[in-house]
Amino acid sequence: MNSPYPATSAARDAWILARRPERNAVSHDAAYGAFIELEPDAAGVVRTVATVLLSSRECPYRCLMCDLWKNTTGASVASGAVVRQISAALGTPPLAAAGATTIKLYNSGSFFDSGAVPPDDYGAIAALLAPFDNAIVECHPTLVGPQAPRLAAMMRGSLEVAMGLEVADDALLGALNKRLTLAMYARAAAFLGAAGIAHRAFVLVQPPFVRPEAAAELAVRTASFAFEHGASAVSLIPVRPGNGALEELMSSGDFSRPDLATLERTHEAALALTGGRVFADTWDLGQFSACASCFTRRAGRMHEMNLTQRALPRVACAACGNNP
Repeated sequence: MNSPYPATSAARDAWILARRPERNAVSHDAAYGAFIELEPDAAGVVRTVATVLLSSRECPYRCLMCDLWKNTTGASVASGAVVRQISAALGTPPLAAAGATTIKLYNSGSFFDSGAVPPDDYGAIAALLAPFDNAIVECHPTLVGPQAPRLAAMMRGSLEVAMGLEVADDALLGALNKRLTLAMYARAAAFLGAAGIAHRAFVLVQPPFVRPEAAAELAVRTASFAFEHGASAVSLIPVRPGNGALEELMSSGDFSRPDLATLERTHEAALALTGGRVFADTWDLGQFSACASCFTRRAGRMHEMNLTQRALPRVACAACGNNP
């Protein structure tokens, strides 16, 4: 690897941290985001999903591609803070009276990290989740353990855990500073399955050290690995610059931003696996497009594919030459 990026985990931690811009200001007493999504459930029924972005401590790991730390507190939150954040978010627009049946509690870290979400709060959190049929939380696979079935047992509805698998390649997981192997992911998935807890996987599209022409195949192979280990859904995440480290790797030629066509090919091929639901992440999708003439139609197609779980005809564009 001809790169300025260090070769050891400890050196990588320091290198990544040294290139970070400032965090955003967040409050221990307020979620930093809340919005409504539409998402089909495992039976194909489109559900209204309430998503709450909790303010809490960042993940203890320093993944090369991560920018979620930007909206973290920098320190552990006190018991009761997360409960207040959820309660306030559910009681105000846009979540209030939205009729959501599923809720995502994403905390820019690991839900089952006791420094991020105090386990003493689980009972109060479960009470707030009583109106929902399903709740989804996120966690690094190595931090999945007994706390997950403990929370699940308190809930009226079902619990689902979203885990970052990222890439089905141990060497690349090491280079991404993920502190994860495929065997570790498989163990976490098996643990959740034995406890009757569903899981979904985050899969990266074109991470650092992956050539653009190989990106779609790797992401689809990773989605296949997730489905083989019981994932009910896969979220395809195009890797975005913005955390400082990726900008430097762009300069050295070790990373390039994926284009919209790569994400489209990946989405189509992952749906063809028929192993479970596949969602392409469409947040800030415009940064991956080079053509204003067809972007809106292509983004709309991707959104519709997320809802229907079917590949739709590609968008033709004379301006950029995109050809179905």
